[in-house]
Amino acid sequence: PQFAFDVTAAAAHIDALGHVNHKVYIAWAEEAGVRHWRAIASAEDQARWFWVASRLEVDFLRETEPGETVRVVTRVGEPRGARFDRYVRILGADGRIKAKVLYTRALIDAATRRPARGPAALVAQFTS
Repeated sequence: PQFAFDVTAAAAHIDALGHVNHKVYIAWAEEAGVRHWRAIASAEDQARWFWVASRLEVDFLRETEPGETVRVVTRVGEPRGARFDRYVRILGADGRIKAKVLYTRALIDAATRRPARGPAALVAQFTS
């Protein structure tokens, strides 16, 4: 399922060009994954598993101005072994895409610290 939250561009997000810095879009994409995980995964699963980034691709399409509120929307694609693609869209109030992020992450077993396929029940919570 899809997960979303709103965020407002603060003064600390603004760069020398007067708009949200590209690093902030990346941080919002990361935050989307963390919030999504915490909203759906049980406390037991959160203790047993964690995520590491293996690839990041970002398309910056439109500026975000100081004080502007955007919606960060994410979903998870089908697993490929221990890897999952997380798709993030950062949308303006008008619904137009400001940035698109493809974030490949690997599921890590906390006990072994090795990539591992997640249990079917866990995976289904994010990909159904």
